[in-house]
Amino acid sequence: MQPARPGDPSRVGPYRIIGRLGSGGMGTVHAGLTADGLRVAVKVIHPAQAEDPEFRARFRREVQLSARVQGPCLVPLLAADPEADAPWLATAYAPGPTLNQYLADHGPLTGGTLYAFATGTAQALAAVHEAGVVHRDVKPQNVILTPAGPRVLDFGIARAADGTSVTRTGVMTGTPGWISPEYYRAGTAGPEGDMFAWGALVAYAATGRLPFGTGAPDVVAFRVMSGDPDLDGMSEELREVVESALAKEPADRISAAAAAQECSRFLASQATQVLAGGDGPAPTRVGELGTAVWEMPAVDDPIWHAPSPPSRRRAVTTVLVAAAVIGALAGGALALPAAFSNGGERGAARGAAGRSTVSPARHADGATGPAGTSGPGPAAATPTAADPREIRVPTDPLAGVDHPAFTRAGDETQPSDDEWRASTTASTQEERDTARAIEGDVRSMLATKGLDHLTATVTFDRRAQTVMVTGGPVSQLPEDDQEVFHKAAETASCTALARRLQGSPTTWPYGRYSVFWKNSDGDTEADVLGFGQATDGCYNEVAGQWQGDESGMATARMPSTDKDEIRVADATDKALTAAWKTRVAEDDGVDPSAADDDISLGFDPAGKAAYVWIQDTYGALIGRAQRDNFQDVARRTACEKLRDEYSRNRSWQYIRWSVAVYDGNTGTPEFIGSGDCLS
Repeated sequence: MQPARPGDPSRVGPYRIIGRLGSGGMGTVHAGLTADGLRVAVKVIHPAQAEDPEFRARFRREVQLSARVQGPCLVPLLAADPEADAPWLATAYAPGPTLNQYLADHGPLTGGTLYAFATGTAQALAAVHEAGVVHRDVKPQNVILTPAGPRVLDFGIARAADGTSVTRTGVMTGTPGWISPEYYRAGTAGPEGDMFAWGALVAYAATGRLPFGTGAPDVVAFRVMSGDPDLDGMSEELREVVESALAKEPADRISAAAAAQECSRFLASQATQVLAGGDGPAPTRVGELGTAVWEMPAVDDPIWHAPSPPSRRRAVTTVLVAAAVIGALAGGALALPAAFSNGGERGAARGAAGRSTVSPARHADGATGPAGTSGPGPAAATPTAADPREIRVPTDPLAGVDHPAFTRAGDETQPSDDEWRASTTASTQEERDTARAIEGDVRSMLATKGLDHLTATVTFDRRAQTVMVTGGPVSQLPEDDQEVFHKAAETASCTALARRLQGSPTTWPYGRYSVFWKNSDGDTEADVLGFGQATDGCYNEVAGQWQGDESGMATARMPSTDKDEIRVADATDKALTAAWKTRVAEDDGVDPSAADDDISLGFDPAGKAAYVWIQDTYGALIGRAQRDNFQDVARRTACEKLRDEYSRNRSWQYIRWSVAVYDGNTGTPEFIGSGDCLS
């Protein structure tokens, strides 16, 4: 760590900045501390980049993609604010050398450490690919050897700087020797390209030699496309897996999940067998294999200022956060596969010294976590800054927590009327804060539909581990208005509880929520509108998994009272109508009568989505091709308007889209597409 320089911030978001970890063309990586003393690495983007609206939009998308990637031997995103004057993101920090540095100082990895390395890095890529993401820059500089195992890193902002796989000057980006044959040939890189780089990475770790040698980039490229890799000295079993990963044709390569499974078998053969009492040998448990064989010395960085010891209660939460790594800003890559994006290269910036150091992940008992296993996984810390755009809620906020206070995860039993009647108002500060958050979010969502007169009352039943959100009574309330309340209450509850479970997993007992509606004052009974669990994931905060539905459409069709929504809807509707008429006129494959159909747009505040629908009065959009045509025009036009508003209006939250067709003879919409404008 380097000392802070004049002009460096003293705080970024909730983090106190105490030094620098590196700097590059895109920004600076600062060393930070949470209020509990957790060490974090905070990337802050340079002002010149922050002033570019297109850069900001891509950075938002990148933050969302990074938040999707959770798994062993990866770097969890802790928090981010892409809307700050200086956009930033934060990850945890842990000490250790890069693979390059370690091999230069100590030579190749051997024995169990090599197998743990291969297993852990393959598991990391399996998690990346399962999330629908491609790393695109797997190389020795992007793997840290921590005392707790290897960490694959560098999900920085490079793709935000360059959204294509080839630069505007036509020069291919990437590091020679770690680029797949198909990327050289066609500029395409999917999960198979990551596995080619993984094979080269494991070969390098095992032999200390670059598998395709060194030299001029075009010479290395020729060897990659037509030569055999140098694998001399590798064990036969590991060599077979690596050769599969290094196949010239993508379809012939082993997948990350299969590679992890194979390497874990090799790892198991290296684990020490211990005697269990007098009953004979007992094999080491799978979750302990990495710990049993991984050999990497602990690293102590005295430059960090030691924080005052946290309380036992807070310490348990802190140590559950995965120890991970973040590079400074110069070399990583992250991209969606073709199914989600046009592809693209994200180049990131690594620090001036070209290295990052990281700290060991330790459990509450002080034991170092297993390398290459899914053991106690990341439980991302919740920042104290209350910015609604910070990405802080993973799909499962209790993933990897050994002893959570919430114990009813997976219990599908609907909360009963008795439990609702037994619930009480908030009695602790955390409960009061949660109640205020839910009630405030519900109020904000309802306000855009002119439903300010509806209020939510939040109560708690600790035995049922459930938060109850109750609306009513309101006489003669239309069914659609009640459904809007229901959606708003579920969305607000799921988000608030997931954040609490993340921040205090061993002390916060509430993970379930239920929405009730009273029909009259003094009622001892209420109708259940819905219930769920925060551990199932909050759909409004998980990028890339959202789909439009009839409930959201019904909400979107209700008139808005928000001036920004009205303005954007009007502009988008006019632009969409004009674009559709142009498409119909220019495309012989579209029935001309489709140009006369009515097009409308509205907003669902609970889903943070814009809905576009067309009334197919004349039956012009019967075929799939016709509807695909309309979806394409609607998506392009709506997303252009939504992204533009999002880039300059900090309070704008509508980044999703859904397109539907209403048949002239029915009142039921057919959804023909949904998505995220920032993906």
